[in-house]
Amino acid sequence: MEAKAIARYLRVTPMKARRVVDLVRGKQANEALAILKFAQQGASEPVYKVLASAVSNARDKADREGLAFNEEELFVSEAFVDEGPTMKRFQPRAQGRAFQINKRTSHVTVVVAIDEDQKGGTN
Repeated sequence: MEAKAIARYLRVTPMKARRVVDLVRGKQANEALAILKFAQQGASEPVYKVLASAVSNARDKADREGLAFNEEELFVSEAFVDEGPTMKRFQPRAQGRAFQINKRTSHVTVVVAIDEDQKGGTN
């Protein structure tokens, strides 16, 4: 079983968000949440919210399907950041020139899954 959460149009640059997502990819969900909670990067807060939403979606999906749910078995199977639309702004510069500022946005996707090998070995 796997569950997914997507945050679109986040006002953080994709390059900065990818640095944060790389910290948690492949880790156990609770460990990943703890890492994000104490990470120094500004992008860690929105990524934390997306991961928490994915865990919550997995809990809801298990309840709907009548499956036993153990949060300890969840791990981050996929996590990636896509580039969203760029807002273009202009700042006045010397001698009548204009300087373009790109305000980039991101789409963050996190997929959590239950490791079937680990689940089968514990029973």
